[in-house]
Amino acid sequence: MSDAWSDEREIRQLVERWAVWRDAGDWERFATVWHPEGVMMATWFQGPYAEFIRVTREGWDKGVSILHFLGGSAVEVQGDRAIAQTKMTISQRGPIDGVPCDVVCTGRFYDFLVRHEGRWQLLHRQPIYEKDRVDPVDPGAKLTLDQDELARMPEGYRHLAYIQTRIGYRVKMDMPMLKGEAVETLYRRGASWLAGGPLER
Repeated sequence: MSDAWSDEREIRQLVERWAVWRDAGDWERFATVWHPEGVMMATWFQGPYAEFIRVTREGWDKGVSILHFLGGSAVEVQGDRAIAQTKMTISQRGPIDGVPCDVVCTGRFYDFLVRHEGRWQLLHRQPIYEKDRVDPVDPGAKLTLDQDELARMPEGYRHLAYIQTRIGYRVKMDMPMLKGEAVETLYRRGASWLAGGPLER
C-alpha cells in the first residue's frame, strides 16, 4: 500500500471516529483525535478542543441533541500536513416556540490535520455550511417562524442559527458558506498552510 493511500485512509478513519465518538458521548476516545493545540469552530462554539468537549458534555447532560452524518471525503496530503474536506449533515433537535423540531444542515467539514508523534491528528476544524431546513417532529404540528428574524440569519445555516439562538446559544454569523468571501478566504488559508505557511486562526 502506498504511503499516500495509507495517509488518506488514516485521515478518513479519524474523521469517521470524530463523528461516531462525539455523537456517542465517548468523550475519552473523542479527545484522542485532536492535536494538543486543536481548535473547533462551530456556529455555537469557537475555541480549544478541550473546552469544546467540556461544553458539549454540558449540553449532552442537559438534553441538547446534535448529531452528525458523513459523506464522501477529498484529502490532500503534503508531507506531515493535510487538508480534508468531508461532506456532512448536522442534525439538531430542539423546541421552537414550544414545537419540537428537527433542523438538518448540509455542508462540509474543512479540516487542517497534522502528523504528530507518528499519527494524524486534527489541528483545526472549520465547517462550511451550505444549506439547511427545519421540520416539526410531528408533521401535523403548526410551526410559525419569525420571518424578520429568520431573514437576518446567514443563508447557509439560517434555520440552524434560528433554533440555536432560540435555545440560548450565541451564534457566530460570519461562518463560511457554499459561496462568498468567507469560504474563498478559507480555501486560501488551507492552500497556504498546506504549502508550509502558518495556520491563520
